[in-house]
Amino acid sequence: MLRTFIKMFNLHEGEDDRAKTLEIIKQNVNFTGANMWILACAIIVASVGLNVNSTAVIIGAMLISPLMGPIVGAGFALGIYDFDLLKKSLRNLAISTIIGLVFSTMYFYISPFKDVQSEILARTSPNIYDILIAFFGGIVGVIAVTRVEKGNPIPGVAIATALMPPLCTAGFGIATANWSFFLGAIYLYSINCVFIGIATFLIIKYLKYAPKKQINIAQQKQVRNSITLLILVMLVPSAYLAYSLYNEQQLRKNIDRFLNMEFVENGYTIVYKKTDLKGKNKKIELGFLTKRFDQDEIANYNKKLVKYAIPNTKLVILQDSTDRLLTLKGAILNEMKGNLKVDDRDIRLAELNSELAQNRFDDVSLYNESKILFPAIQKFSIANHRFIMQKDSVMKETIVIISSRKPLDITETKKLEAWLKSRLAIKQLKVLQE
Repeated sequence: MLRTFIKMFNLHEGEDDRAKTLEIIKQNVNFTGANMWILACAIIVASVGLNVNSTAVIIGAMLISPLMGPIVGAGFALGIYDFDLLKKSLRNLAISTIIGLVFSTMYFYISPFKDVQSEILARTSPNIYDILIAFFGGIVGVIAVTRVEKGNPIPGVAIATALMPPLCTAGFGIATANWSFFLGAIYLYSINCVFIGIATFLIIKYLKYAPKKQINIAQQKQVRNSITLLILVMLVPSAYLAYSLYNEQQLRKNIDRFLNMEFVENGYTIVYKKTDLKGKNKKIELGFLTKRFDQDEIANYNKKLVKYAIPNTKLVILQDSTDRLLTLKGAILNEMKGNLKVDDRDIRLAELNSELAQNRFDDVSLYNESKILFPAIQKFSIANHRFIMQKDSVMKETIVIISSRKPLDITETKKLEAWLKSRLAIKQLKVLQE
């Protein structure tokens, strides 16, 4: 039974002629002629795919990219101690990397579209899971290369161990001077290169390929130490990034639980949510459809954040006239994305912008000015509202809600209304007192 189990994992079965395999490896290392043309085209295809956020185009660039050749060649060279092949592989990899950066930077610099798409963002925060993908993908890749029947794994390995997209994302970082994107993407590219090479080295050693020349124990130790150092250089930062990612995901789960328990289950409709979880001072911004909270309630919710394991975070609730309209606009736009055609969406967006402009008042300035004329006023809120008078008749009126230590009498209220009409250059306005 054990012998059968071991035989199932025997890599020597179906193995291709080793001299032939080595020759194929050496051919794939070269970046001249056809390979150079394919590389240039793959760079442009990947850059366009990232630019338009097309997963299918990016996958196509992964499949046609020849970057795997020198990386597998470097790992193979280490495994058989062929230092001439190692130098050639690393030199060609460096040249192809520089070409990739130059071409992608030029493309993104010229391109009028410089929005950060989700496909770009996905290549800027590598972690330990990317190491696992590169390592095990590299193992599959080198096993496939050493087989008589190459089979289907090669395209899958090209997609899993993505090399071209992070390299082009690094070009995007240079073109837009976004150095955090550049560093994250080039780090992901380096992870893929290093661990594909290490996986190749380990499989070649396991298959016991004959070394090109005998080397002494000191040289073997130097090779092992160099590989160990490379692993540590890539592993430590990626492990930290994976830990940070885990913490962020847990924090987002806790925030969702807090919002559901404290607001949604109490019948409060959240129309706007924005979270900033970077750095020490984190922030959650919320906007509600109708519910308004006083300062004591907001302070109480901020205290509850600790109870839900959301430390060093401030809850901000947008409530004045402009903020409420902006949050409502955001909610409506989100709904429109999936339900309206592009032309209809543009028309509705223009209508919303027009309505927003009409409803936007400088509440703070108006409040400060009103306090000079009417010192008793303590709170002040203003917005436009529509009232349906009849079936087909709609009237638009500006409503001002005030709160004062002592209610304004009829004369003072009329004076306030007259001043606001003149100040805002509007005809329909009504003052209401809380």
